[in-house]
Amino acid sequence: MAKAEKPAEQAEAAKPEAKEQEAPQQPAQQQQAPAQQVQVDDSNIAATYANFCRVTGSPEELSIDFGFNPQPVGVPTTPIRVTQRTIVNFFTAKRLLAALQMSVQRHEQVFGVLETDIQKRLKPQ
Repeated sequence: MAKAEKPAEQAEAAKPEAKEQEAPQQPAQQQQAPAQQVQVDDSNIAATYANFCRVTGSPEELSIDFGFNPQPVGVPTTPIRVTQRTIVNFFTAKRLLAALQMSVQRHEQVFGVLETDIQKRLKPQ
């Protein structure tokens, strides 16, 4: 019965096979891309501590302010002094979010869940 097929039908029948052969090659090409390492010069870095952050943004970017809140329980009676501002685009923000999420998950796997509600962390005296 295969001999009775028309040439057009034979060509159409061969097309799905060609597509199947091409599909496995694409992921292999993507996997072969060598991992690039980014070099970072942190010789002039200034480390600061923050227990407060505020995120504001526009359609193009996010501003992340860091500061120190000397009164972490309750509403602060004095303004929180912001000492650092980092401005990032949303692509960088998403990569930062993923990196922070992974780091916190690793920490919680070792040390237990982090409770962010300070009222739940306070012990009655």
